[in-house]
Amino acid sequence: MAEKRDYYEVLEVGKSASADEIKKAYRKLAIKYHPDRNPGNKEAEEKFKEAAEAYSVLSDADKRARYDQFGFAGMNGESASGGGFGGFADFDLNDILNNVFGRGFNFGGGGFGGFGGFGGGSAHQGQRKFKGSDLRVKAKLSLQEIASGVEKKFKLRKMVVCEHCHGSGAEGSGGTETCPRCHGTGSISRTQQSLFGMMQTQSPCPQCGGEGKVIKNKCPHCAGEGVVMGEEIVTVKIPAGMVGGMQLSVSGKGNMGKHNGVAGDLLVLIEEEPHPTLIRDENDLIYNLLLSIPTAALGGTVEIPTVDSRVKVKIEAGTQPGKVLRLRGKGLPALDSYGRNLGTGDLLVNISVYVPENLSKDEKQTLERLQDSNNFRPTESIKDKIFKTFKNLFD
Repeated sequence: MAEKRDYYEVLEVGKSASADEIKKAYRKLAIKYHPDRNPGNKEAEEKFKEAAEAYSVLSDADKRARYDQFGFAGMNGESASGGGFGGFADFDLNDILNNVFGRGFNFGGGGFGGFGGFGGGSAHQGQRKFKGSDLRVKAKLSLQEIASGVEKKFKLRKMVVCEHCHGSGAEGSGGTETCPRCHGTGSISRTQQSLFGMMQTQSPCPQCGGEGKVIKNKCPHCAGEGVVMGEEIVTVKIPAGMVGGMQLSVSGKGNMGKHNGVAGDLLVLIEEEPHPTLIRDENDLIYNLLLSIPTAALGGTVEIPTVDSRVKVKIEAGTQPGKVLRLRGKGLPALDSYGRNLGTGDLLVNISVYVPENLSKDEKQTLERLQDSNNFRPTESIKDKIFKTFKNLFD
């Protein structure tokens, strides 16, 4: 399977391209690779689909921002079964082309039903199915949940199928009839001249809304909509390594579309809860360790917190402030732009030394006796080493 190309590369634009530049670039590629201009050319067909996918992301301000920050990992949603990252399929090809070329185009007269993998459909060919709206929830994750992955349950108030009419919106078996205006096709067609020659345009039938049928007797429980307000508990599997601001999409768990339509999606926005002692730096974790003067001078063993436990760390005698200890593999999982695990980050221990603010008389006398010792006087090499370490922290 070929590796996905960067969306900006696909549209042949820079990352600072404006919305108009992105639209013009896609329009140019759509004309160039349209299947009607390249009959039987599989490569042109794939490029046509690839350009549509790129445009569907870069033309949407929210999706573009997530893609710029996280790459393909920010785009890949969770599959309908709740397992891991799935392929990106959150766009409708007809909607994209209608947005760019004008509403209702049915290129070549055959629509785009032959192009698979482009997600749910509001295509205006044949009877239309209504799509329910998406739902949005927030998932607050601790560092431990981010490190290991977690399942979260959400109790949702949402539109569900009306049990009385089973989603039809009609009362009884004889509650609907074929739409007299579109004769059951759900659409009204006309032909006009365009960039590609004569093009057939279609629009939803205004009388039936594109369904191909009209309701004679409305269901009294749902007022003919086929949906009512209900509740559902949805379990979402959140993979390890997520970053605050990422969004998972669970297909088909949003509001149900009326008249046995298509359910919307559940969008789960990830939020990170701050840890009391650990600081996240991408996939590394940082812990600030404050040593006493005796421990720094004599050495010893200290306990360091990790995401899920505590580990003992040996402190060498003569440890200087500013030293950083690296505990490999004690950080968070690292994901690439395709959602693949690249390993685990590290835990960085920043060492500082505490100088007492208040001393007893005996403590002062002890330090005064040591003050003249050469071992308590920093050499130039030690000063250079310490200040170089601190300088690097701010570079």
